[in-house]
Amino acid sequence: MKQTINKSKRSSRRRLPPIRSGEIIDYKNINLLRRFISEQGKILSKRTNRLTSKQQRLMTIAIKRARVLALLPFLNNEN
Repeated sequence: MKQTINKSKRSSRRRLPPIRSGEIIDYKNINLLRRFISEQGKILSKRTNRLTSKQQRLMTIAIKRARVLALLPFLNNEN
């Protein structure tokens, strides 16, 4: 006799959204931007970040602006 897995039990574990409702994606919000950059300084993928397409585009633009203004490093080669 096979046990059936309740679909409601499987999906009952909801993940928290990576960006809270009050947070705005902006190049000045460095603490938020650093959560979406790898240790090497690369922008993480949409799948890794669990962002929507629109949020990922805004995040990429904000990170690039922060890099140009020297708020974030382009590379992080510290070993």
